[in-house]
Amino acid sequence: MNLSTSFTRLLGLRHPIALAPMGGSAGGALAAAVSGAGGLGLLGAGYGDREWLDRELPIVAAGTDRPWGAGFLSWAAGGDAVQRVLDAGARAVMFSFGDPGGFAERVRAAGATLIVQVTGLEEARRAVDVGADVIVAQGTEAGGHGALHGRSVLSFVPVVVDLAKPAPVLAAGGIADGRGVAAALALGAAGALIGTRFLATTESLADAATVRAIVGGRSEETERNRILDIARGSNWPAAYSARTLGHPWLDRWRGREEELAADESARREYQDDVARGAIPALPVWAGEGVDLISDVPSAGELVGRLVSETREALGGR
Repeated sequence: MNLSTSFTRLLGLRHPIALAPMGGSAGGALAAAVSGAGGLGLLGAGYGDREWLDRELPIVAAGTDRPWGAGFLSWAAGGDAVQRVLDAGARAVMFSFGDPGGFAERVRAAGATLIVQVTGLEEARRAVDVGADVIVAQGTEAGGHGALHGRSVLSFVPVVVDLAKPAPVLAAGGIADGRGVAAALALGAAGALIGTRFLATTESLADAATVRAIVGGRSEETERNRILDIARGSNWPAAYSARTLGHPWLDRWRGREEELAADESARREYQDDVARGAIPALPVWAGEGVDLISDVPSAGELVGRLVSETREALGGR
């Protein structure tokens, strides 16, 4: 069964699967492996850290001759970092969480594909207005950051598909196997952006403890919250919360976010807990599809598995 869609045709891909540009975890080797297997590998460029890009950009650029790209936080990235990625040969650049308008012309001038992730209809309309070539509709099932008050994939994706036509839409949030990809296609999406499932691959930069937590995690253990951003002094905009696995500080401060934000000594205590190893340095970002993750394959093997499962779910081989 041919899984060609408007997304695969736009970028010359074999499969309608994209790697979510998870900051710090989606490095050059992982992005190159996903692209090499026929999907779209997106480097997790995040804030545009220069040292990180110096290390990871050469890896992805040398690691595949297939299209690859990078993803940035709209509210935090700078134009110089975006230009570095474009100069390195990125065929696509994705922006998430905030207004991407300041970067759109730079991406277009380089002849690259502009991808914009949205978490609500206001963001979706803005993405259409700035001329996004591809729009990612992220549901609340997603791991990591997303809308504080968002919608699930099932209800959100079809609305964005209708709004964005003729631009391709990718579904994101809780997709961890080919059945999820097939469901995304049935909703009218042209593919799926997948994050948590790719954390547990051999090329992921996630540390071993995080990978073990993902493999052993369960959906009911995930929780969308702002507590861990507040406790660790992160400057993420308040409009976005993050889905993580359980954490001692969630139990301690749940429902008391304003109190935590005003308590400087508590935030120092959080850093002390990190320093002595009582809690992980970073929260374990995980989507609701974490139940479906039970092994740590290579990214290429995973892409092949996702494609096979998608075809089977759609009634083809």
